Amino acid sequence: MIVAAALPLVAEYGAAVTTSQIARAAGIGEATIFRAFKDKDDVLDACVAEAVGTDHVLRELASISLDEPLPGRLAEAAEALRAHMERMGTVVGALHASGHRRGRGPGAGTRDGEDPPPDSRTQSVTALRNAVIELIEPDRTAFRLSPEKVAAAFLGLLFTRLQTPAPEADAPLTPEGLIAVLLHGTLNDPGSA
Repeated sequence: MIVAAALPLVAEYGAAVTTSQIARAAGIGEATIFRAFKDKDDVLDACVAEAVGTDHVLRELASISLDEPLPGRLAEAAEALRAHMERMGTVVGALHASGHRRGRGPGAGTRDGEDPPPDSRTQSVTALRNAVIELIEPDRTAFRLSPEKVAAAFLGLLFTRLQTPAPEADAPLTPEGLIAVLLHGTLNDPGSA
């Protein structure tokens, strides 16, 4: 509850957010924050962990109906992943821009002073890939490639699209455009090249 209330404030104010603002947003007394967290930096670190965590987006991906046509499933997945990346970038960027630095010592950025597992990013990417594979699996026979390779291509295209600033005259591919490239390629007549 505290972290959920703090996230929009952290996105807006960065490290300048006060525990008083967080308490008001959560509808609790300020002292309650310090029963759950040792200090404001601990709250900020919990916000970063929540923003970069994949639990929320994995639930969204799992809720996409497999009865929906493949392009629709992939469009919903693209939107869920875009929102996840945007939230992560907004929170982490606001904290970084306002001077909050993770890694203040061993265990910083984690609860109970534990260091994060060295492969947590790999685990997150694998979980996202597996969730996309589940969305693709019902259409396995329609692909030339395995669902694993299609999922990797989908995530690669999506993450590249999200991270590459487009020149003003060249708008980035829409999710539908990206899915069309993934499913049908870029050639007018794929057999003619």
